[in-house]
Amino acid sequence: MPYRPNVPCSHPGCGRLIPYGTHYCPEHAAEHTGDRPSAASRGYGGAWRKARKRYLQAHPLCVECLKEGQYVKATDVDHIKPHRGDPVLFWDESNWQALCHSHHSKKTGTQDMHPEYRF
Repeated sequence: MPYRPNVPCSHPGCGRLIPYGTHYCPEHAAEHTGDRPSAASRGYGGAWRKARKRYLQAHPLCVECLKEGQYVKATDVDHIKPHRGDPVLFWDESNWQALCHSHHSKKTGTQDMHPEYRF
């Protein structure tokens, strides 16, 4: 059985080839040890999966698609106001909305990643 080819290191500017499945070469691995915690450590473990499933059964359609007059199945539960690790805001169901994957990706990539601060 053939092996997968080596891939480039993910560190910007490093083109060193490393085994498939690893992200960084030994030289850069130490710089990226805490890049992003696991989903479970960020609160998205078993309890979240159960709550998400229950919420999507109760709210099966994407709220943004409904505003556009379309009926599209919701696949993601979005936090309307990003919780930023706050467990109270994380579990507040009034802060949840059902979205299709497309709308969730758009919202997360724009509003959540680049918040607009008002003073």
